[in-house]
This record gives sequence, structure tokens and C-alpha cells, in this order.
Amino acid sequence: MRGNFWAGEVFTSLEEAQQRAVVWCAERAGMRIHGTLHARPAEVFDAHEAACLLPVPAAYDVPVFKTVKVHRDFHVEVAKALYSVPGAYLGHQLDVRADRELVKLYHRGRLVKTHPRQAPGGRSTDRADLPEEKSGYAVRDLTRLISTCAGHGSSIGIYAERILDDPLPWTRMRAVYRLLGLVRRYGADPVDAACSRALDLDVVSVTKIASMLDKATEDTLPLLPTGTTPGGRFARQPAEFATRGTAFASDRTSPASPGTSPASPGTSGAAHTLTLVRHDGPDTLFEEEHR
Repeated sequence: MRGNFWAGEVFTSLEEAQQRAVVWCAERAGMRIHGTLHARPAEVFDAHEAACLLPVPAAYDVPVFKTVKVHRDFHVEVAKALYSVPGAYLGHQLDVRADRELVKLYHRGRLVKTHPRQAPGGRSTDRADLPEEKSGYAVRDLTRLISTCAGHGSSIGIYAERILDDPLPWTRMRAVYRLLGLVRRYGADPVDAACSRALDLDVVSVTKIASMLDKATEDTLPLLPTGTTPGGRFARQPAEFATRGTAFASDRTSPASPGTSPASPGTSGAAHTLTLVRHDGPDTLFEEEHR
């Protein structure tokens, strides 16, 4: 390669050198008689060596190496995903090796935690990494965080409490920090209005708050769905509640004349009243006179 291919040649790029090396191997070096083999190397390869080659392996999984800090919520961030760490390492720097399958965390060369790899935005939390003896510290820190939010607006403080209303509240601290970031970006009044609107709708999502602020809809009333049919699903006509027919009051007070019979439907002058019977007495719905 050095004496017969490279010597005296000038290449403008690495790609050109690679292309010309392939041509040289296939047409020149591979087809001349080798001094030791006394045969053409390309023919020997095709006849004896090609069948012994193993399949081409899959693309190499290049791992990610970095150093991360264990934050106050007992998690570290690797490639935009969160992974829990035992509470003993709170505030420490850890070395990370992350491939397609696993995330391994090391402290001074010693493996301290292994998690399955999560997609960006995901979270892997081991409850054993959040010891009970640390809960007092976490609660104090959460109280300070809520007080900071309440200082920017009452609705912001209430919204922060709703976010942290979780069996493991310290795992939700990042969402509150994001809420404070929105305050710095948009100001306290718009964020407070957006939180108030979201509380009215019982929506607890900082992403939703960010969307409202981005679209400037924190003061806009949402459109509520309206019915597409004139009546409700279980609506009934008034006539379905009629339980009995009665005559006019004058008909009830005057007895029928001898030799006459009560008027039947279709008879001139006959009338019917539909009455709804309630616990406190009958109510007349409407009267209809047949002529």
C-alpha cells in the first residue's frame, strides 16, 4: 500500500483516496501473482476465504459518557430523561454510561445504580432511592418552593400545591421549577391568570400553562361543547307524565242527566284534561277540547 499505491499520489480528499484504493485492490493488487502464494489474491479469497467470513455485525452501539449532578429531587438528567439515585448521593457528581438499553451510574468508579434507558422526556424512579428519613428535608424544601410561587400570585401558589400533591412530591419539583421559569419569561400577572383559568377547569399541567401563555389565551374563556339535538338524551314529552283524564270542574260538580252517558272522544263539546299527579296535589298540564 505504501510503496505501490500511496507513493507519489496526490489526493484531494479522504473520499477520493478510499475510492481509488478500492479500485487498486480489485484491479491491480488483487489480480497480480503474489510472491508467497504464487496465485492471485482475489482468486484465493473467493475460493477459500470468503465462505469463512462471519455475517456483518449490527451497527456498533456507541455509548454516551458524561458527568451529572444528583439534584434535590434525587434524580439525574441523562439525554433529557430522569433517573433516580439513592439519597446518599444527593448533591454528588456521578459518572454516566448510557447505551441503547441501560443507563449505569458510577460514583468514583463504583456502580451505584442501573436503569433501563428511557426516551427523552421519560422518567425511571425507584421508590427505594427515596428514603423516608429524607422526607423531612424534602418537605421543608417543598414548603419553601410553594412560598416562592405564592409570592408571585395566589393562583400560582395554589397551582404549585396541586402539582406537588403526589405521594412522592419531590419527584414533581422540576415541574414547579418550570412554572417559575414561565414567571420569569412572561411575568407574574399572565402566569397567575393562566393558573387561575386552569384551576377553574381542573387542569394540572405546566405544559398546558405554557401553551396558554404562548398563544396569549390565559384570559380567554374556553368554548364549552353544546348539544347537537334539541332535547336531551332522556328528555320526555309532557304527555308521557299524564296519569289520568278528568273533566272540567263544572262537569265534576254537576251530575249527569238521566238517560245520558258521558261524552266520548269525538263528541261535540267534550273536553279532556291531562293531569300530572304530584305528592302535594294534581297540577293541570294542558286542556284539549274535541270538537
